Amino acid sequence: MGFRVGSAVDPAGSMAALFGTWRVGSPERQEAAVDAIAAAWEARPWPGENLRSYGVLAGDDGTTLLHFSVLDGPDDMSGQAWKREVDAAVPGIERIGVVACRLRRGTPAYGDVRDARCAVLVTREFDPPAVGSANGLVDAMFNGSADTPPAAGLISAHFYVSLDGARVFNYALWTSAEAHQRAVGNVPPALAENEQWKQAHAWRGLRSTAFQRLSPRLHLARPAD
Repeated sequence: MGFRVGSAVDPAGSMAALFGTWRVGSPERQEAAVDAIAAAWEARPWPGENLRSYGVLAGDDGTTLLHFSVLDGPDDMSGQAWKREVDAAVPGIERIGVVACRLRRGTPAYGDVRDARCAVLVTREFDPPAVGSANGLVDAMFNGSADTPPAAGLISAHFYVSLDGARVFNYALWTSAEAHQRAVGNVPPALAENEQWKQAHAWRGLRSTAFQRLSPRLHLARPAD
């Protein structure tokens, strides 16, 4: 398998993904867990033909790790022995859960994924869950921003809807955290006033919206045939 330390997973071209969160407690334990994950995966075969790539990103809160798996088909990552090895190296990890998703929409690549130094995960939760409504929100956001040039520093953005319709994840790659901060603080007036854009942010059933900035720490890729 290919190991790329500090590089981001490129989701382009794949229709499914898994998002998982671990709470590890401190920046030092974030790094220790990433090292343990790399060692555990390096010691065993690639877990399945449907897994294209697997990434681990450290949250800027200093305590969480995001696990992002890009899939070509149903999840077949049945082997969990590697997690026991990580637990032995970093005891006390709290696993928040894993959410299976399908890709709804994605932007073109505005830059080289190898230049990504920051990922931003925006999580929108729906109550009640509804796949159709979640899909509609993503479409409204894309339609509302269609005439707006991409923000400086944005490399790509991919929107995933959970299989149960309870969540929409926007996984976006940026050249830096500073580039994302500038974009958040300088929304173009034409976009802010776009009716579809405004509707998307007040979508029926949308219960909450939150985002987190993350730093890519580990990228594992399926071996070439």
